[in-house]
Amino acid sequence: MGLQEQKQHFSVNLLDWYMINRRDLPWRRHNNPYFTWVSEIMLQQTRVDTVIPYFNRFIGNFPTVQALAEAPEEDVLKNWEGLGYYSRARNLQAAARQVMELHGGEMPQDKQAVFALKGVGPYTAGAILSIAFNQPQPAVDGNVMRVLSRYFLIDEDIMKGSTRVLMEELAGELIPEGRARDFNQALMELGALVCTPKAPHCLTCPVMEQCSGRIAGRELTLPVKTKAKPPRPEQRLVAIVEGRGDHRGQVLVRQRPDTGLLARMWELPHVLAAPAAASKKAAPLADEPAMALLAGSLWAEGFAARPEGLATHAEHVFSHIVWSLQVYKCTEQDQSSELSLIAAEARAAYDAQAATKEGTDSSAVSPESETTHSSQQGTPNAQNINSASLNDEEMLAPSDGSDLALSTPILTGKGDGLIYRWIGPEDMDKMAFPNIFLKLISSYFAGAYDQVND
Repeated sequence: MGLQEQKQHFSVNLLDWYMINRRDLPWRRHNNPYFTWVSEIMLQQTRVDTVIPYFNRFIGNFPTVQALAEAPEEDVLKNWEGLGYYSRARNLQAAARQVMELHGGEMPQDKQAVFALKGVGPYTAGAILSIAFNQPQPAVDGNVMRVLSRYFLIDEDIMKGSTRVLMEELAGELIPEGRARDFNQALMELGALVCTPKAPHCLTCPVMEQCSGRIAGRELTLPVKTKAKPPRPEQRLVAIVEGRGDHRGQVLVRQRPDTGLLARMWELPHVLAAPAAASKKAAPLADEPAMALLAGSLWAEGFAARPEGLATHAEHVFSHIVWSLQVYKCTEQDQSSELSLIAAEARAAYDAQAATKEGTDSSAVSPESETTHSSQQGTPNAQNINSASLNDEEMLAPSDGSDLALSTPILTGKGDGLIYRWIGPEDMDKMAFPNIFLKLISSYFAGAYDQVND
């Protein structure tokens, strides 16, 4: 069989298989361009079963482009909370505003206009145009490149731009006339359900008979893909500061900077303990110097708090950073307490401990704004909390945080200038937190840290 016959075999058999085996997904029930767009953004780096409830809730709250464009950003982020890669939500709303301003609220059908929308790349543009408008545009993502690499025995590195161009040209040639919508979804479905990364189900594949990769015994070695640089490990100390007096029943949180990682999302105060050597796991810090350093960092921001003991260990993964978190329960203190002495001794305490660890650079300790899952073994009473992976492309316009209708005033940190607030459980529904901090704070309010290691 020649190449043309192989292509024909692929297209015909794949479509026949898809029409029988396609999944019933909520965004497939309508050819609504907005629904297609939202689903494709959500599906980036995220599994279908995870996306379904988020999609249904998101569309329920923002049923149209106009509704999304006009919504407060805090509401959009809250509806995205836990899904991760928060830049997707911000870009989606920014693009919705573009559609309102430039296209009268209607999704454009021109390729260049779709591609010009914020957060829309070649794959997403192709998916929108083909699925929503049935235009013969290729939609090539990692799943599609894996399928094509195996079926046509393509040895080119799929991380290279030239390989993507090759794949897009090939995928475009495979689309049957008038069937772009079904074919592109069929190709995605095959990669998701059958031609999987580590254990492809070749015996149930509708195109196995002419799969060059399977015939050559290469189905497990394709596609060719260079390994990404491993994320940088960091050890971070986190404070759950329990309020007293007027702040009883509340905890201290802060809002991240207006730009950069997790821009403007809320978090527990934390500080970098020590950078780890390249490709090595960040080592835990002994509790005594860790608590001293944490108290010192809070004092520098204008908050007096006494660390009471270790509450939990957690780990959180970004695309380029792995946070190993030591989480300490702390108690708010009067500003006139002896914590000023603890703050003054914090650096010395840490330096003394760090000097005993081979390969540790104690001079590299500093709080920083560049922040980022499997659990670590804690001490007997410590719990372990995991969170989903997040991305690091989090950019947003400045704000003073005054858009939140919370009962507590804004407090400005003396050192980093960030916004701090005391919050209670009733405030959790009004604020957007990265998943790891959402879990930690929710666990606190549920009483999980009532007993800590003194």
